[in-house]
Amino acid sequence: MPLAFSSLRPRYGARTAIRNSLMALILSATAATAEPVTILALGDSLTAGYGLPEGQGFVPQLQAWLTARGTDAAIVNAGVSGDTTAGGRARLDWSLTPEVDAMLVNLGGNDLLRGIDPKASRENLEAILSEARVRGLPVLLVGLEAPGNYGPDFKQAFDGMYRDLAQTHDADLVTSFFAPLTAQIDDPSARARLMQPDGIHPSAEGVALIVQEIGPRVEALAERARQGS
Repeated sequence: MPLAFSSLRPRYGARTAIRNSLMALILSATAATAEPVTILALGDSLTAGYGLPEGQGFVPQLQAWLTARGTDAAIVNAGVSGDTTAGGRARLDWSLTPEVDAMLVNLGGNDLLRGIDPKASRENLEAILSEARVRGLPVLLVGLEAPGNYGPDFKQAFDGMYRDLAQTHDADLVTSFFAPLTAQIDDPSARARLMQPDGIHPSAEGVALIVQEIGPRVEALAERARQGS
């Protein structure tokens, strides 16, 4: 005798419950084994954390900020004090390990201090961003602003190269690493708190302000990497 439809419902419901449970277990296991987005921070002493206690530099503070917000991203500190854009370009290939999913590029400060022709700096940054694009890595480009004492032509060429390169290579852009401090460092007391005695590198407190400004852009970079764009 054929079974009535009502007699099949418990079995069907049991199968559905089992299937849903299995799917939940699979999703849970996938989430547990998913690796964080790895972001290479390619830079100079500003990235490396020059002059600051361990854990107080840009990368450690940025990592702590991201972790506190639940952002699953790991920042690799590829900052080398004294590096120019040429130095960053020279070590790019071995810095870009297979684990890297995205890049934060923070170079140009030492080019500026040495008065290197912005055309050369631009060429080096162009090569770095081109390689990132070939590898399908999203980039956050962090710029700097030249002081006026180099002359208007130098300033225009230096400041403008970051904007132009970001647009050409579809990179996100932070116009100036020091932007969060600019409005305050004219005050001598604020400058003493936010900058190290050399007047070039931010203090731990200054870095904290910079991280608050750049952090959301790094979160967006991590999301771009997750989306594969």
